[in-house]
Amino acid sequence: MAGRRSRFFWVSLLYFTSGFPLGVFYDIFPVYFRQQGIDLKSIGLISLLGLSWTLKFLWAPAIDRFRHHRIWMMLMDLLMGGAMISFAVHSGFGPWVWMGIGALTLFSATNDIAIDAYTIELLEKGEMGLANGLRIGFYRVGMLAAGTILILSDALSWKGAFLLAALIFFCGAVFSLIAPKEKPKIARTEVSLFMELRSMLGRPKFFATILLFLLGTVWLADRTIHFSREVQGFWLYAFFIALVLFFSSMFLKQEKMQDAGEGPMFGALLSILNRPRIYPVLAFILLYKLPDSAMGFMIKPFWVDSGFSGAEIGLVSVNIGLGLSIAGGLAGGWATDRLGIYRALWILGLFQGFANLGYVIAAWVIPHGAGPLELSHRLLMYGASAIESFNAGLGTAAFLAFLMAIVDRKRSAAEYALFSSVFALSRSFAGWAGGFGAESMGYASYFLLTLFMMFPAYLFLPWVKKMLADREN
Repeated sequence: MAGRRSRFFWVSLLYFTSGFPLGVFYDIFPVYFRQQGIDLKSIGLISLLGLSWTLKFLWAPAIDRFRHHRIWMMLMDLLMGGAMISFAVHSGFGPWVWMGIGALTLFSATNDIAIDAYTIELLEKGEMGLANGLRIGFYRVGMLAAGTILILSDALSWKGAFLLAALIFFCGAVFSLIAPKEKPKIARTEVSLFMELRSMLGRPKFFATILLFLLGTVWLADRTIHFSREVQGFWLYAFFIALVLFFSSMFLKQEKMQDAGEGPMFGALLSILNRPRIYPVLAFILLYKLPDSAMGFMIKPFWVDSGFSGAEIGLVSVNIGLGLSIAGGLAGGWATDRLGIYRALWILGLFQGFANLGYVIAAWVIPHGAGPLELSHRLLMYGASAIESFNAGLGTAAFLAFLMAIVDRKRSAAEYALFSSVFALSRSFAGWAGGFGAESMGYASYFLLTLFMMFPAYLFLPWVKKMLADREN
């Protein structure tokens, strides 16, 4: 059995490997493709491939059932390394790009599932607090590593940068294999998957929610790869099947919800949907980080179009920006402890939203393609990045504290994953829409629009306050 220090070491190392692919996706790819001359709409569409992180709860039960989490981690790191080699070898923006990035995010999401399950079993009860701090910190360090590769891309070339990323993934595979062995298999719940599915089908409200979620996901994916064009009347068939399933569910006998809540696949989801006032709260989770998410995937292309090099973007926007977001997170955590979660949500949320003004001003002032940048323009962009990064950390601290406060402690990992998946859905959708917005409106007008996206979430704060009160009681 690994000692306390050894367990913390492995938690830190594994979450470094978990954060690294997210940095590749959100920091390296937008700069790389914009430097290749790819239009903003296509870059925005790439963000939809991040839906794997949103949907990972769908195959998480399968990973848990087959266990061998270290083997899963090793395989996913090897496959992600292979994806990086494909980007080093090939160039252009053909169908292989969508397949390569889609595979990377799928492997990364699966790796996250295995790492979460492994570390939950590895740690003792009294170690969760410190381990959670290490998890968040080294996840960010993994993203910083991606920023460092971006800095080196000017010197190494993009081929060398992608090969270096592949090497990091291969090292992660080795570390996964030599990590401490897992604990013996824990006895499973007596509730079968059949009982769980029957209970879900017998509740039209819950079943309709799942159907709408799946249809929306398929629609977003279709906007990227256009598979519906291959089947005439695809959406007619899809909606017909969904309606048949929904009306069929209205005639099935309901099972006890407490039994369904212990189910192996959808138990946590059904338990959440059975809570009072949950739908306004889910809407709040979907919308709270929208100003940050809507602008996030367009920031790196804006830097490229303003004339900044990959090294400068990696140093200032990524590495220093992540450092400031960590500082903002610490400050936000301190403020949340003193203000309380509810007050922190609406106060720090305002800081988070109005921070986008920095980039609005930068987009209005800095000319695009007008030769060498003036010092004043560089300082303006640096300031906009610093303000946005720090204040995003403030809002994130309050938001994560809220998510942790409303989960059921008996199923905290599963419920937290589901709540964070709702947030990740808005991040993917906002990134997709951002490409169209920035392309058609221009950076300045679109960035200004993102500022006003903070207000819809505030409409749901009364339900958030009641939910927090319910959980405290």
